[in-house]
Amino acid sequence: MKRALLHALVAAAIAGTSGYVLAQGKSRPGDFPTKPVRIVVPFTPGSATDIMARHVAPRLADKWGRPVVVDNRPSAGGIVACQTVAEATPDGHTLMVTGSNFAGSAALYAGKLPYDAFKDFAGVTQFATTPLVLVVAPSLGVKSVKEFVALAREKKGQLNFGSTGQGSGPHYGAELFKLVAGISAVHVPYRGSPESLTDLMAGRVHFILSPVAAAVPLVRGGKLTALGVTTTYRAQFLPDVPTIAEAGVPKFVYQGWYGMLAPGKTPRKIVNFLSAEVGGILDLPEVKERIAYSGALAKRSTPEEFDKVVHDEIRTRTKVWKAAGVKVE
Repeated sequence: MKRALLHALVAAAIAGTSGYVLAQGKSRPGDFPTKPVRIVVPFTPGSATDIMARHVAPRLADKWGRPVVVDNRPSAGGIVACQTVAEATPDGHTLMVTGSNFAGSAALYAGKLPYDAFKDFAGVTQFATTPLVLVVAPSLGVKSVKEFVALAREKKGQLNFGSTGQGSGPHYGAELFKLVAGISAVHVPYRGSPESLTDLMAGRVHFILSPVAAAVPLVRGGKLTALGVTTTYRAQFLPDVPTIAEAGVPKFVYQGWYGMLAPGKTPRKIVNFLSAEVGGILDLPEVKERIAYSGALAKRSTPEEFDKVVHDEIRTRTKVWKAAGVKVE
């Protein structure tokens, strides 16, 4: 009886630990991984999505004793990266870390993509939720959301905005902002956050809804002015920057996300193993702190939960693209 009780207590203690510990045991599918693992990222090095991938890649490499390489494949809307993963051997050795741009491209290019966003990918886990931040160059001469909206209405159609690509999260966020705020502006797509923010500082574009991670150093350095964040909560490392809703556009809310996808036909046992491994890393205090430092909030999920997030987002974005009149060129 005492031995049975002891076993029960040990089992309960293990169940209370993070997935990072659980994944080290019987859930490992055979000898996986049997070769280097590649994590494809749809944007340039230094972009917010790239930073998310690099939170987990070295830790997985240390744990598995296999190289885990981040492979940056920037392209309009991340289509090249998505095709690369969709066509990869579905054995868990090729993965993708992406943002909500994945849903944006799937909605924008519906029926025209070389892959099926619903069938050719399997959710592994969500990484985080994140706000975007509305930033402008100090030279634009506005210091609040209300001032910016007034300027945009005065200069109807004369302003332009940058993004990390056609169909990306920053593109979608800006189009949604335009609809809700009742302004117009011209979209200028870039390959990633560094390029778009450089042109913003130079005055070649007038505003960007940027990932917080990429914008914070420039805001703190006085090179950009942050007017508002897109979520219902303020970003941890921009505490003095109001939400756009409280700063003058009360009906506007947008929350992006980051997460990991695998090829759609990847065996479920491998998907579940990867979800536990990566999710356990996301539970580590130092990783949560680093994600929070970038302005995001760590949020792991089951594969099924992440699939739902992605699929629901595709449907929502389809409606917004249509309302905004955004079409593929």
